[in-house]
Amino acid sequence: MNHCTTRHDGSLDDIICHIVKHYRRIAVVGFSNKPWRPSFQVGSYLIQQGYEVIPVNPDIPEVLGLRCHQSLSAAPRPAQVVDIFRRGEHIPGIVDEAIAIGAEAIWMQSGLIDEVSAERARRAGLLVVMDRCIMVEHRRRLQRSP
Repeated sequence: MNHCTTRHDGSLDDIICHIVKHYRRIAVVGFSNKPWRPSFQVGSYLIQQGYEVIPVNPDIPEVLGLRCHQSLSAAPRPAQVVDIFRRGEHIPGIVDEAIAIGAEAIWMQSGLIDEVSAERARRAGLLVVMDRCIMVEHRRRLQRSP
């Protein structure tokens, strides 16, 4: 994989680069089958970049030919990264489930911030990114085309 091409200004930059460079199995919680939704665009991008994507959405059976799972714990293999596309009130439960399955990182997409859940995840040993888009950060840091 390419080396990070951005200057790091702090530990968050280190965490972001570590996640996008070293973890290959990402659960997209709230993955939509509607192409205009950000979760569809991000999930599609991650698949194109060679990540193993685990769709989590109890409301649809599949997306992009991948079976959707009812929850993180229903997936056949645990995710390393849990990428959250759900409203804020769902974050605490998702973080608890991510901790329970042994995930290594929580990624709250752009606009999502939950400091209490983030601290709980950090205390459990998970890396945490909030209010950032994993697709944007991947493109910016590893200069991959869409």
